[in-house]
Amino acid sequence: MSYQSVQIVGIKFYNGLVKGVFDFLHEKGGLLTVPAAPALVTIKEDKAYYESLLNSDIVIPDSGYMVLIWNFLYKNKLKKISGLEFINHFLSQSDRVNQGKLFLINPSELDGKINTQYLNNAGFDLEEAYNYTAPFYKNNIIDVDLLDQLEKKKPKWILINIGGGTQEKLGLYLKENLFYNPAILCTGAAIAFKTGRQGKMPTWMDQIYLGWLHRCISNPKTFVPRYLKGFKLLKLILQYKTGVIK
Repeated sequence: MSYQSVQIVGIKFYNGLVKGVFDFLHEKGGLLTVPAAPALVTIKEDKAYYESLLNSDIVIPDSGYMVLIWNFLYKNKLKKISGLEFINHFLSQSDRVNQGKLFLINPSELDGKINTQYLNNAGFDLEEAYNYTAPFYKNNIIDVDLLDQLEKKKPKWILINIGGGTQEKLGLYLKENLFYNPAILCTGAAIAFKTGRQGKMPTWMDQIYLGWLHRCISNPKTFVPRYLKGFKLLKLILQYKTGVIK
C-alpha cells in the first residue's frame, strides 16, 4: 500500500485524506509523526529529531504555516492534515483499533488516567495495564522497560502523548528496537485537546489553520515565543526546498 507525498526539506509529507493515513497504519503499521512549524525549524541543529522525521513511515503536514508557504511558492500543492484531525478520525475507528489493542505512553500518571477514561468513554477497550508513564528522556533515548512491556503485550497501536521533539525520537527508538511492527502514533498534545488538558480547541479553528492562535491565547507565555520561532521555516524552505539538509 503506497501513498502520494510531497517532499519538503527532505521530509516526505503525506498528501491525501486523513482516512488514508489511518488505513495505511491499520494495514502496515509503522511510525507516524506530526511535526509543527516550531519543531521543524530545529532540524538543522537537532539531528536526532530530523532523523526521526526522515525515517517515519508517514508524516502528516500539521503545520498550516508550512502548507501555506509551500502552496504559494510551488505547483505541487499539499493538503494540510492536523494532528487533531487525525485524532478525531482515530476516535471514530474504535472498533478497528480494539481488534489489536491500544497502548498509551503518557507524560504523567494523571494524564494516563484522564486519557484512559476519555478513550474508554469513546468506545475503546483500554486496560489500565496498557498505560505507561514516560520518564524524563535525554536526547539519546533508551527505555528497556518500555520495550519489555510492549514485547509482552504486543499492542497493534501505540499512542505517544508526550511533547514534540522527544516523542518522535522515542517513536523511532521503538520502531528500530521492537521485534514486531505496530502502528506508533506520535500525536503529542492532540489527545489533550480532546480531554481538555490543553483547552478544548474548536474544530473550525483547526480547519482554517488557526490552531496556533488557540494555543497562543490559552497559554501565551509558552506558545507565543515558540510560534515566533516558527517563522524561520520560510528561510529553510527557500534554501533547501525538497533537498535533505546535510
